Amino acid sequence: MKLGIVGLPNVGKSTLFNAITNAGVPADNYAFCTIDPNVGVVSVPDARLEWLRDLHQPKKFTPATVEFVDIAGLVKGASHGEGLGNKFLSNIRNTDAIVHVVRCFDDGNVTHVEGSTNPLRDIDIINLELVMSDIEMVERRIDKAQKAAKGDKKFLKEAELFSRLLAHLNEGKLARTFDGEPDELALIATSDLLTLKKTIYVANLSEDTFAEPEAVGYYQDVKKLADAEGSEVIPICAKLEADIAELDDPDEKTMFMEELGLKQSGLDQLIQSSYALLGLISFLTAGSDECRAWTIKKGTKAPQAAGKIHTDFERGFIRAEVIAFEDMKACGTMAAAKAKGLVRSEGKEYVMKDGDIVNFLFNV
Repeated sequence: MKLGIVGLPNVGKSTLFNAITNAGVPADNYAFCTIDPNVGVVSVPDARLEWLRDLHQPKKFTPATVEFVDIAGLVKGASHGEGLGNKFLSNIRNTDAIVHVVRCFDDGNVTHVEGSTNPLRDIDIINLELVMSDIEMVERRIDKAQKAAKGDKKFLKEAELFSRLLAHLNEGKLARTFDGEPDELALIATSDLLTLKKTIYVANLSEDTFAEPEAVGYYQDVKKLADAEGSEVIPICAKLEADIAELDDPDEKTMFMEELGLKQSGLDQLIQSSYALLGLISFLTAGSDECRAWTIKKGTKAPQAAGKIHTDFERGFIRAEVIAFEDMKACGTMAAAKAKGLVRSEGKEYVMKDGDIVNFLFNV
């Protein structure tokens, strides 16, 4: 999963990214690595996998990972090449979803690029650049469909659909708020538009207000907008997230979070919300060699899940031995679970569930 972090300058975007880049668990755990100066990979927190690790004491422990891209350079005019606009709009296009950081606090010591705090205005500035970029793509799609229609009339319908979408975008509206029939939306989804991407708004609050976001007018503004477009908003104090991420001792980190009244870090909330937003789940494999989490789409069947591990597993799939994590935890060991008949044998039509512990049997 690849998430692009966007936002205006001085809204806390870089502070949040710095928290992400410091948020790794020990290096031998596939935790965090820097691919280049603005890309980081962080482990997905999963208490189930940690429980299996403690049980099996494996040689290798491999959590699922999320890749974050710190996308700078989005300012007014980015869609027309202002700043480093074209390059970074391209970076957004290569992500699965957008994390849009919005400043929701006043601070005279931190200059705002627009001169004042106004979350809705800031969101509009970013979204308008994305819309402008999409307008160019849709215009090219219409032109292509119209030319194709000269030889095949079926493309007239496509040209008409994208003309309606163009009118929608020209009103400053996002492609993901376009109302169409399921088959029309499926066709639009093939166009890789920026404003089609699912978005999580991160409301960056001050240290004084993050504990009670509902009492912050700026946060309420962002929440109403997110609700209206079917997006999600997560309240975070980026500065505190950076402080939490710098703590190496897990006990010290837990104590610090308890003092702040936090059950989990904002980064953990962000990752979990991203999984839900994109319809992702994890299945688990466990043993003395390795305990590992594998990311798949909801609705994936057993053979295709096996293929995530190795193509031979899917090609020669026989069956899957499956147990729900909660059943495994209640029994304590796989032997005890088998004795109670809780390990099931599932075939090719089995739809994987989040937290399934699986052993795939195959023959090639």
